[in-house]
Amino acid sequence: MNYRSTPSMTTKVAFPLGFRAIGVLLTLLLAVFVSSTLHSQQKPFFAPADTLDKVRFYSALGLGVSSFTATSIGLYNSWYKDFEQSEFHLFNDWKEWQGMDKFGHAYTSYNLCQVGYHGAKWTGMSKKSALWFVGIGSTMIQSTIEIMDGFSTKWGFSVGDVVFNSLGTSSFILQQSFWDEQRIRLKISSTKKNYKDVLLTSSQGEITSLNNRADQLFGDTGFQRFLKDYNGQTLWLSINPTSFLPNSGFPKWLNFAIGYSAENMFGGFENQWELNGEQFILPSESHPRYKQFYLSLDLDLQKIETKNHFLNMLLIIANGYKFPAPTIEYNSLGEWRFHLLFSK
Repeated sequence: MNYRSTPSMTTKVAFPLGFRAIGVLLTLLLAVFVSSTLHSQQKPFFAPADTLDKVRFYSALGLGVSSFTATSIGLYNSWYKDFEQSEFHLFNDWKEWQGMDKFGHAYTSYNLCQVGYHGAKWTGMSKKSALWFVGIGSTMIQSTIEIMDGFSTKWGFSVGDVVFNSLGTSSFILQQSFWDEQRIRLKISSTKKNYKDVLLTSSQGEITSLNNRADQLFGDTGFQRFLKDYNGQTLWLSINPTSFLPNSGFPKWLNFAIGYSAENMFGGFENQWELNGEQFILPSESHPRYKQFYLSLDLDLQKIETKNHFLNMLLIIANGYKFPAPTIEYNSLGEWRFHLLFSK
């Protein structure tokens, strides 16, 4: 899903799907716990099954399908039906939000596969079956949202979103197929931005502030900002050198990370918006929209060996997030910067 540049300043994002996937997995594990425990006392609950466990599989399948159906219906009723519907149409958003939305789609689909694959292996599915399962599941989840966008007048079906959804899904599947591990991971880091209380005046003399614009676009709570504010997010490719060079002497849990983000975005395409019938423009001289590129260190938590299956599950979930670390930045303004502990 996307932010769209509309006068009503309605916003949408790609990231919540990843959090829903994690929530579905945790709910699924909790709900299956009783039936799985009664079925077998010989294997710890969080340990992956060696062969297909039908109790786990059918319970997981039923809960997964019902959760997906309930989420889709709930999303339509809580969001889409409140906006004008139209015939199915396309929307060109390739240049929206400096590309951050597109990388967000890749991140979401990749981590849907990550969580789904380990959930499938927990039921005892074979590697091949688990990969088919997450590939179809991720595509269905993301495509459902895109199709609903396609019938909404304010948005539209985005070919770009589908391309990056597919990139995220195929990235996970291809690595798992050929390497049986994830050597290059898609991660995110985020921090809540504190916007200065810059006052803006319309051509008719109406006054608003940059903080007010940010609250309307991104929400005013930390969690809303984490999900919606692209100014406070960085998307990463986290690369494990030991996987490529096993004799390099690098700690196997240490990664190099290449990051991308952007700044000063207060609209999808430009920093101009309408509020209460008045037009406001944020001057590019004081707030230029620009891109940022990073080189940093990171941790691959799934390289940490532990016999605690519950802890392993937590490490899988936490591994979707980039850890603060020393970082070198270069941006499109031509500036070089060093961050001791970069967390954006």
